[in-house]
Amino acid sequence: MDFRRLKYFLAVAEELHFGRAATRLDMAQPPLSRQIAALEEDIGVLLFDRSRSQIRLTQAGEVLQDHARQIFERLDAALRETRLVGAGGAGRLRIAFVGSASHGVLPTLIKSFRSFYPDVELALSALNNAELQRALIAREIDIAVARPELKDEEFRREHLVREKLILALPDNSPLAARPEIRFADLVDQTFVLYPRRPRPGYADVVLGICEREGIEPAKLELTQDFQSAISLVSVGVGLSVVPESVAQTTRPGVTYRPYTGHNPGTGLTVHARLDNRAPQVMNFLEITRKFARVSDAAETRRLPHRS
Repeated sequence: MDFRRLKYFLAVAEELHFGRAATRLDMAQPPLSRQIAALEEDIGVLLFDRSRSQIRLTQAGEVLQDHARQIFERLDAALRETRLVGAGGAGRLRIAFVGSASHGVLPTLIKSFRSFYPDVELALSALNNAELQRALIAREIDIAVARPELKDEEFRREHLVREKLILALPDNSPLAARPEIRFADLVDQTFVLYPRRPRPGYADVVLGICEREGIEPAKLELTQDFQSAISLVSVGVGLSVVPESVAQTTRPGVTYRPYTGHNPGTGLTVHARLDNRAPQVMNFLEITRKFARVSDAAETRRLPHRS
């Protein structure tokens, strides 16, 4: 049975008049009558009782009418959903990010995306940079938010935010009581750095600051991720150097302080594969661009003007 004949049948079943149904379908009445007769012959049952002046549905016709309505309703729903997914308004988007990103602007960016595309299902996970790169190459994720960025010619990238580095100290550290902390004063401290591997990584950025400031940590504690590093700081194992945005989330046992000295800062970059032009991905990147412009403008207003 083709959908055209089913559509014709439904029009006649709802109008109970071949003339009105033909007008509704914008066709002549004789071809419509022939199509209904052909449908009845294909099915092998009478769908309409034509014994009276006004046609009526047979019991078989009533059954087909119910199912036909459901079929067209489901078809309409399928087409609407298909168009919505095709335009990026629905579907699924897999986003992975470095752990420290969850304390800064990323949650606000994701909320912004949700507000524009509430029907897109988001699958979120935390990975380190090496895992982000592998997962993006393997197409296990659609979006990777790395610190500061991933190096691969097959990735498109959008700058998200740039921020300073600060110190994460145990809250009982004597350093926390100082009015000013110079990085060079950390020479006798244990540094809790991450990740343990792969190297080079963010840990090497901090070791580069140490070298620039002419100090060598008394001891290194290497952990695999940001959360583990902050946990060790909270129990007094040592201090860590973290993005400024981390201070927005309080953690028992940890206090955050700025420092004076070399501060190369850090940033977040949003990546996607160049060959992944799914509308959900392109929409996320577009919102990232707009979000970054607003954030950069706000940061410019916040900074003191120099004469």
